[in-house]
Amino acid sequence: MEKLNFTSEVMVFESRFELPKEIEELLVMASEAAKNAYSPYSHFKVGAAILLNNGVIITGNNQENAAYPSGLCAERTAAFYASSQYPDVPFSRIAISSHSALKQTTEPVTPCGGCRQALIEFEQKFNQKIEIILSGDVGKVYIFKSVADLLPFSFHSGYLPK
Repeated sequence: MEKLNFTSEVMVFESRFELPKEIEELLVMASEAAKNAYSPYSHFKVGAAILLNNGVIITGNNQENAAYPSGLCAERTAAFYASSQYPDVPFSRIAISSHSALKQTTEPVTPCGGCRQALIEFEQKFNQKIEIILSGDVGKVYIFKSVADLLPFSFHSGYLPK
């Protein structure tokens, strides 16, 4: 038997006010994008802001639907738009901010499994890590250096037949 150990590193800031200015600004853009989320069922708004290597910032938010699996998360909304408009430009970082109409979010919420898988595809496509910044309404901010820190056993194109 072989035992494998995986570790992930996350930087934890007590609040967004401790962040470097360029990261705080990206997080503010994610928070602003969350305000336009369409979330009449969950009342949970999520915004994402992606910084591309060319300096362009793309935002997105969650879009719900009464036919539940038909909605789309903020991370994938932003990532798919960025990829459709700038197909050859890697992502440098993504900021994700969550807000609830029912209670204040006091800790960062991590991306769902589907979003982790979609984001790691872009890391693999461009062979470049994507920094992930996570926050709620108030409180701590988490920064991961790579999507792989959130998804160490990812599915990738190497598994598919050639």
